Amino acid sequence: MWRDSFRLQLFCLLMAVLAVVVLVHNFFQLENLDDDTVSGLNWITENNVQHSLSQTTKTTRKPYCGYTQQTLSKREQAEQESLLAAIQWPKPPDGKIAFAQSTDPTHSDFVIVKPSRFFKVGDQLEVLVRMKDFQGKPKQYGGDYLQARIHSPVLKAGAAGRIVDCHNGLYKIFFTLLWPGEVKVSVSLVHPSEAIQVLLRLREERPDRVYFKSSFKSGRYSETTECNVCLPGGLPVCNFTDLYTGEPWFCYKPRKLSCASRISHAKGGYLKGLLTQEESLFFQSDVNIKRPILSSGPDSVIVKPKAFTDLVEFNLGSPKNVGPFMSVDLKHNILLKFRCHGPPIRFSTVFSSELRYIANELDSIVGGRNTVIAITIWSHFSTFPLEVYIRRLRNIRRAVVQLLDRSPKTAIVIRTANVQELGPEVSLFNSDWYSFQLDSVMRKMFSGIAVHFVDAWEMSVAHYLPHNLHPNEIIVKNQIDAFLSYVCPLQT
Repeated sequence: MWRDSFRLQLFCLLMAVLAVVVLVHNFFQLENLDDDTVSGLNWITENNVQHSLSQTTKTTRKPYCGYTQQTLSKREQAEQESLLAAIQWPKPPDGKIAFAQSTDPTHSDFVIVKPSRFFKVGDQLEVLVRMKDFQGKPKQYGGDYLQARIHSPVLKAGAAGRIVDCHNGLYKIFFTLLWPGEVKVSVSLVHPSEAIQVLLRLREERPDRVYFKSSFKSGRYSETTECNVCLPGGLPVCNFTDLYTGEPWFCYKPRKLSCASRISHAKGGYLKGLLTQEESLFFQSDVNIKRPILSSGPDSVIVKPKAFTDLVEFNLGSPKNVGPFMSVDLKHNILLKFRCHGPPIRFSTVFSSELRYIANELDSIVGGRNTVIAITIWSHFSTFPLEVYIRRLRNIRRAVVQLLDRSPKTAIVIRTANVQELGPEVSLFNSDWYSFQLDSVMRKMFSGIAVHFVDAWEMSVAHYLPHNLHPNEIIVKNQIDAFLSYVCPLQT
C-alpha cells in the first residue's frame, strides 16, 4: 500500500513538471510568432468564447486594426450601424472642389430673424446663416461645421445654439434665451465642408498619425518600440489585448527582449506631412479655421425678464496629469480618487501597472447611495476610426449597466467633450469636428441609461473665454457646479 501511494505521488509530480515544461515551451513559441499569427492570436467575443490559434493563422496577413477584427453580436452590429448612420456628415458634390469654391467665412454672413420683436426669457431666437465661397458666390451644398452661441459679456453668461444644416448653403440656428438684458449672437466657421472631407479621410486611412511607444527592460538592457491599436508592416508584435474586455493594443516586439518585459507606456508623437498642397489650403488659421462669421444686420436682441468641500490631497507621488490621485475630507467622510483611462492615451510616461480600463475599474466598485462616479473619455480617440471609440464605450456601458443593476442608487455622471483652440496642425489630430462626432456617439450610446451628463461642450462653446482643450478655471468651476447638482440636489 505504501509503495502504491509513493508511486502515485511520484506520477503526479512528474506530470506537474511536464505541464510546466509544456507551458514554458508554448509561451516561448507565442513570444516568437511572426505578425501573421500574432495579429489573430487570441480574442474574446461577447460570449467569452476564446478562439483557437488554428482558426486564424491561415488568413492572408493585413495590417492589424482592432476595430475591423471585432466579433459583434447582431444587436451590437445593428447598434454600430445605427450610430454611424446617425452621425453621417453631408458631403460636397462629386468631384474635386477648388479652394476658391470652398466656404469663405469673410464673404458669408448671418441675420437674426425678426430682431426687433419682443423677446422674453424662455423664448426661442432664430438665426439664418448664409454661406458663400471666396468668389462671393452662394454655396449650393452644406456640410460646413459651425459653432454658435449667445452671450452677454457684462453678465459673463452664455449658451450654445442648435444648428440645422439645410444642405443648400443655408443654416438655421436656434437659441433658448435664458437671461434678461442685451444678448449678443456669435457664429464661427470651424471647418469648411471641404476640410471635413479631408478629416474624414485621415480618420479612416491614417489612424496611426498619433503613435505611441512602450519601454521593455531586463536588467540594464532596454528597448523601446512603437505601439498602437493598428500596427502596419510585417514585423512581429506583442499582443497586449485586454483579456477581459477584448480592448486591442499591440507593440512591435523588441529584438532581444520578451513581451513580458514591458515596463511603461508613453505618447510617441505626431506624424507630419499628412496633407497635399491643395488640402493644406483648407486648414489656414487666419482664413478658414474657427473664423467669425459677421452679421449683415443687428447682432443682438434685448430680452425682458420673465414674470453650495474641505478636501486635502493625499500625495501618492504620481506624475502630473497621469495619476492616480487621491484626496480625503475627514470632516464629511469623503474619499475622492482619480485615475486616467487605458490606452490610447497621449500622456507622458505611464507605468504599465497603472494602465487601467474604465470598464474593469467599474467592475471592481461595489457602489451604493454614497458612491458617485464621474467619467470622461473622448479626446485621445480623435485620431481613430469611430469603431474604436464605439468598442470602448460599449465595454464601459456594459460595466455601467451591471453596476446600476447591483447598486441602483449609485450616481454616475459623464462629462461630455469640449471645444479647443485650433490651428492647421491641431485640426488634423484634434479638430472640434472629430470631438463633436465622438460626443454625438457617446450621448446616443448612453441615452436611456440612468446616468447624468455635465455638458462641457455647451459650457465651452457658449463661454466668452477663448476655446481651450483644458478650459479656464471659471469654466471648470461651472462644470463642477453642474456635477455637484447631481450629487447634492437642492431638495436634500
